[in-house]
Amino acid sequence: MRYKVAAFYKFVRLEDFKDIRKPLLETCRNLELSGTILLASEGINGTVAGSDAGIDALVDYLVKDHRLEDLVFKFSHANEEPFRRIKVRLKKEIITLGASGADATLRTGTHVPPAEWNELISDPEVLLLDTRNTYETAIGTFENAVDPKTESFGEMVDFIDSNLANKKKRKIAMFCTGGIRCEKLSAHMLEQGFDQVYQLSGGILKYLEEIPEANSNWKGDCFVFDHRVSVSHGLAEGSHTMCHGCGRALDDKARSNKAYEKGVSCQHCAGSVTDEKRRALRERQKQVDLAKERDTKHIGQKANR
Repeated sequence: MRYKVAAFYKFVRLEDFKDIRKPLLETCRNLELSGTILLASEGINGTVAGSDAGIDALVDYLVKDHRLEDLVFKFSHANEEPFRRIKVRLKKEIITLGASGADATLRTGTHVPPAEWNELISDPEVLLLDTRNTYETAIGTFENAVDPKTESFGEMVDFIDSNLANKKKRKIAMFCTGGIRCEKLSAHMLEQGFDQVYQLSGGILKYLEEIPEANSNWKGDCFVFDHRVSVSHGLAEGSHTMCHGCGRALDDKARSNKAYEKGVSCQHCAGSVTDEKRRALRERQKQVDLAKERDTKHIGQKANR
């Protein structure tokens, strides 16, 4: 079976978000979907997978709420089920930045569609900012982008304060996987007095979907938070796999390194994985391989971080 994957988010006031959870979860279960949807008073954020009919039915269900009628979806496909189960969670924020005053329901940076992105970032006066984490930037980014070298999105607040506080008059163009992190961060930066903040509309995923590789300024693959690990131009599945020892995405070169052990560790973590964890990961990989041989689903298989 080929799975359809839908990614979506919207910052919008959902004061009744706790009441939305149960019927939404039941709908997803009835449609046999997997993935995660986050609900908060500031909006909705989710990535789910299932059959074409199941995803289409969920889209119809969500947009019936007048507050979500303009909800934008990004669709791609996976050859294997990307997620373990369906989860609908209640959160304080649909993307955690931890900055008071960052209200993306009020205002965000100027949205730049993929067709206009290359022109914007070719301006030498523009500071191009990758808002993702190191395990994401390691496998792909835009040329000349500033890498904040963060381990979590919440660290971006300190990065902005430490590195960009004296650049509030400069044009800043930012990007992330699907756009949601830029919404929250741009709201924070505008609140902090930055003048010209731009963001890639629909994120890297929309850019890779719409911009032909021949015209693209993207280099490498894009990390995604499911079993595909990465996607490339046209949102085709990338060649990366996940190291379960440290969470890094591994390419062919990393998998050919003598320190690599499938499903267990790689050159970056081989010396730090404990014996207990190594035994558990080896057993897990054994069960994954057996399930694949029998053409069944390994119930312990977890989605990537």
